[in-house]
Amino acid sequence: MSHQVVGIDHVVITVADMEIACAFYERLFEAKAVFQYAPDDKVLVRQIAIGKTVLSIHQAGNGIALVAKRPTVGAADFCWRWAGSIESALALLTEHGIEVVDGPSPRRTADGLLSDSVYFRDPDGNLLELMAAH
Repeated sequence: MSHQVVGIDHVVITVADMEIACAFYERLFEAKAVFQYAPDDKVLVRQIAIGKTVLSIHQAGNGIALVAKRPTVGAADFCWRWAGSIESALALLTEHGIEVVDGPSPRRTADGLLSDSVYFRDPDGNLLELMAAH
């Protein structure tokens, strides 16, 4: 039997403030909550859909045992493929008053296409990248 990874289902980040982090992704990418874990009416985990990706947002200090060994606020660095031009990605960031920390910079996608990327940070300092293939 052949076992093959077909993609990443979701990525987890740890945040200082759940509501601030979720508001950022909702405002920028129109992210929608698809699940949340909220015992005692306190949200400890919220999963949001951004394109075909699910971002699982964990409140720092949530007490959940099944997490990375050292979940740390601001330690993530990840990239989303952008369907439009890099100029449209820049326009989105500008529209929302988000500082570009690098780019557009020439890159290659995971499947080898030439692309350009812009880099920026979320409220917790995670480094985010939007990558537009040529």
